[in-house]
Amino acid sequence: MPEKPPILADKHYDAPSAFTPESLLREARRQKGAEAGAVPKVCMLDPDGDIVRQLRAEDRARRHEAWVCYHTEMWVFDLDGREIGVVGCAVGASFAVLAAEEMFASGCELLISVTSSGQISPKGAPPYFILIDRALRDEGTSYHYLPPSDWSTAPDHLLSRLDGAFEGGPRVLTGATWTTDAPFRETEAAIAAARARGILAVEMEAAALYAFAKARDRNVICLAHVTNQMGTIEGDFEKGEVNGTSDALSVVSRVVTCLT
Repeated sequence: MPEKPPILADKHYDAPSAFTPESLLREARRQKGAEAGAVPKVCMLDPDGDIVRQLRAEDRARRHEAWVCYHTEMWVFDLDGREIGVVGCAVGASFAVLAAEEMFASGCELLISVTSSGQISPKGAPPYFILIDRALRDEGTSYHYLPPSDWSTAPDHLLSRLDGAFEGGPRVLTGATWTTDAPFRETEAAIAAARARGILAVEMEAAALYAFAKARDRNVICLAHVTNQMGTIEGDFEKGEVNGTSDALSVVSRVVTCLT
């Protein structure tokens, strides 16, 4: 039989990792002279960084001094009376899961990712949101957490509690996305194949975050903010007012209300 490719070989899904987020954070605190401190119970990933930039521009966010991740900063802000921690610019599957591992090791109990995405199946003019119920695993990180399969799925117990949550707010669809590691390799053939599967949009994090959530029994919900048609039209990549921050936070607030 042919050997498995490296991405599938020598994986032991039930075995613990020798390198843990707890040990990394321990050494980061030692090197930085920082005290241990918990992050908010609800955290966000903002891969584009637009939410973080807007919150800071409005003087609504403060830096979380106990967040010692080597690669990111965490900002804390109030959302309808609840403290939320947000990390910006953690783009792509591996970076998003690295941050997620450290968030949950630091006291996070619910993680919400809001990532921009490209339209695959026409569902009206962008911008709008997708509550991602499953994501096609066309990236590498998820294969370190779960055995091979086509899809990573959102936690059922969270999805069921979000039924009807978005009525009267910004437009939110529920459906599938395609998670890719290579946005500039979205060929016409690959796009057509994704559309044939009923996929609504393409993004870079959800499949890995949902695989992590299942493997680690963590609460994670991923939202795609459909903002573009992959540059195929003039005037693309517009998120709306204040770079879509108001709408994104309105959607996140509804998620938090239903899940906490």
